[in-house]
Amino acid sequence: MVLNYIWIGFFAVAFVVAVVRLVFFGDTDVFPAIMNSTFDTSKTAFEISLGLTGVLSLWLGIMKVGERGGVVSAFAKVLGPVFAKLFPDIPKGHPVVGNIFMNLSANMLGLDNAATPLGLKAMEGLQELNPKKDTASNPMIMFLVLNTSGLTIIPVSVMVYRAQLGAAQPSDIFIPILIATFFSTLAGIVITCLFQRINLFNRTLLLTLGGLSLFVACVIWGFSRMDSAMMDVVGTTSANVLLFLIIIAFLAAGVRRRVNVYDAFVEGAKDGFQTAVRIIPYLVAILVAIGVFRASGAMDWLIEGVKTGVAAMGFDAQWVEALPTALMKPLSGSGARGMMVDCMTAHGADSFAGRLSCVFQGSTDTTFYILAVYFGSVGISRMRHAVTCGLLADLAGAISAVAICYLFFG
Repeated sequence: MVLNYIWIGFFAVAFVVAVVRLVFFGDTDVFPAIMNSTFDTSKTAFEISLGLTGVLSLWLGIMKVGERGGVVSAFAKVLGPVFAKLFPDIPKGHPVVGNIFMNLSANMLGLDNAATPLGLKAMEGLQELNPKKDTASNPMIMFLVLNTSGLTIIPVSVMVYRAQLGAAQPSDIFIPILIATFFSTLAGIVITCLFQRINLFNRTLLLTLGGLSLFVACVIWGFSRMDSAMMDVVGTTSANVLLFLIIIAFLAAGVRRRVNVYDAFVEGAKDGFQTAVRIIPYLVAILVAIGVFRASGAMDWLIEGVKTGVAAMGFDAQWVEALPTALMKPLSGSGARGMMVDCMTAHGADSFAGRLSCVFQGSTDTTFYILAVYFGSVGISRMRHAVTCGLLADLAGAISAVAICYLFFG
C-alpha cells in the first residue's frame, strides 16, 4: 500500500511541476520530455530484466549445486545463533539462512551481479515460510533492510569511476564509504528490531555487532596502511578471487556428495529465466515513475529549494551539490550512478561535492528497486513497515556520509 501511494505520488508531483513549467514559464518541451522518458525507461526496465537473465541463471544454478552439496545447510548451522535472534520466525537450521548469508556476502564485496540472484533465491525460501503469501513477513522485511542499507566493504565500482574521471587518489573515499555504510546497516538493524520488537540487548546480538565493529575497524586500519594503487589492486583482486572460490567450493561440495552437478546446475538455471520474466512488470512500474519525476524537472526544483533553504539558514551549502545522488540512490542505481558521474564531471572528482557524491553512492543501496524486484519476484503486495525501515536506514547513511566527508575532506 505504501509503495502504491509513493508510485502515484511520483506521477502527481511530476504532472503539477510540468503544468507550472508550461503555464508560467512557457516550456513547451516538458510534456514531450516526460512522454519520451516513459518509453525510454520502459525499454530500460526490460533491458535490465533481460540482462539479469544470464546472471540469474548462472547463480541460481550454482546455488542449486550448493544446496545439493550441503554448503548452504552448513552456512545455516554456523549462522544459526545470530540469525535466530534477527530472524526468530525462521526455523532453526533452515537452508534459507545460508542463502541469506551468501547474498549479504556478495553485497559486502560490491558484487551486485552476484548479489541479486542470491537475494532472489533467499526471498523464494522466505516466501515458502510465509503464512500470508501477499504480505511481507518479518524475516522478509529484515532481509530487505539488510540489503537496502547496502553494507559494502570494497566499493570497487565507485573507485573505478573516480579513476576514470581523473581523481588523484581514486581510493580516498574507501574509508568514508566503509564507515557510512556501516552506520546505515547498524541503523537499519536497530530500527527494524524496534518495529518487530526484537530484543537488542541479548548476548548473541551484542557480541555479533561488537565483532562486526571490530572487523570494520581492522579493515579500515589495514587499508589505511596501503597506498592508493595497492588499495585498488587488493580490493579488486580479493573480491573477484573470493567470488571464484565460492563457485569452486560449491562445485567441489557437489562432487564430494556425488551429486550430478551438471543436472543440478541446469535445474537451478531454469529458475533464473522464470524469475527474470516475473520481475519485468515491477521494474517497468517503478522505473517509469522515476523517469517521469526526473523529466518533469521536479528533482531539479527540489535540489534548488534545499540549497536556497540551507544557505538562508547560514549553513555551508556545498554538500547540496551532491544531494541528487543521495535522493536518487533509493530510487534507481543507474540513476544515482549517473548523478554521481555528473557531479564529479561538473565539480571535479576531487572536489568536496564530487567525493561526497561517491560516498552517497556507496553508503546505501537502491531501496525501491530492491523492494520492487525482490517482493515482485514472489508476489508480495503488502509491504508493511519495509519501506519505512529501508528509508530510515538510507537517511542514516546519508547523514553519516555528510558528517564523515566534512571530517575527512571539509
